[in-house]
Amino acid sequence: MPQDFVTDIKTLRERARKHIENGAVTEGYKADRETVVKLLNETHVHVLAINVQDSADTAIVRVVVSDPESVQALFDVIERAFGRLDLLFNNAGVNAPAVPMDELPLDKWFSVLNTNVTGVFLCARAAFGLMRRQSPQGGRIINNGSVSAHTPRPFTAPYTASKHAVTGLTKALALDGRAFNIIASQIDIGNALTELSERMTRGVMQANGTVEPEPMMDAQHVADAVRYIAAMPLSANVLNMTVMASTMPYVGRG
Repeated sequence: MPQDFVTDIKTLRERARKHIENGAVTEGYKADRETVVKLLNETHVHVLAINVQDSADTAIVRVVVSDPESVQALFDVIERAFGRLDLLFNNAGVNAPAVPMDELPLDKWFSVLNTNVTGVFLCARAAFGLMRRQSPQGGRIINNGSVSAHTPRPFTAPYTASKHAVTGLTKALALDGRAFNIIASQIDIGNALTELSERMTRGVMQANGTVEPEPMMDAQHVADAVRYIAAMPLSANVLNMTVMASTMPYVGRG
C-alpha cells in the first residue's frame, strides 16, 4: 500500500464535484511535473498527482510506480473518490550513470527499466481498466517519451532502450484502446530546462566525443503541449509529438 493520503476521500469527493474532468499525473522531473499540473488545473481538470505539492485543485497520493500493489492502490483511490478517470499523464522516469555499457551496474539497468517501462505499463494498465469500466467509457493516456526514443546520446543504453519501449507501448495502447474510446499519445521532449537538465547548459557529451553546451527551452512549452493534447476531444489524437529546443543537436548529424 502507498503512504497515507494527504487528503482523505471525503475531501477528494468535494474537490472532484467542482470539475468536469479528472486527471492523474505520475511523478517525473519536478519542473515539468509541477508546470503541467498547474496548467491542467487552470483548464479545470481536477488533478490527482503523485508527489506534487498540494494545492486547492490537486490531491496527492504517494506511489511506487514499479510496484503493482502500490499502483493499483492509487487507481482504487481514484475510482472511489471520483468514479472515473479522464486523463493519465505518465511522467515518471529515471536515468542511469553515463558510463560505458560494460561498466554499468546491473541494478542501475533494472532501476531504469522498472520505472520507465514497467511503471508506465502498470499505470497505463490500471488506467485502461478504469477507463474501460466507467460510463461514459474512454479517456486519454499521455506517455512522456523523449527524443531518446528516436536517437540516443552516448552511454545512455538503459534510458534509450526504455524510451523506445515506451513508444511501442504507446502504439499498442492506441491500437488496443480503439474499441473502448481510450486514446494514447506520446510526447517526446528534448532539452527542457529543469533543475536536473541545467547541467547541459555547461556542457554535455556529443556523439563525436566532445563536450559542448546545448540550447535549452523553457519547460512551460512542454506543459503547453501536454495541455493541448489533453484538451482534445477523444475523436482526435496527437499520436506522437516532439517538443524540443529548436537548435539542439538532434535533427541531422549533430
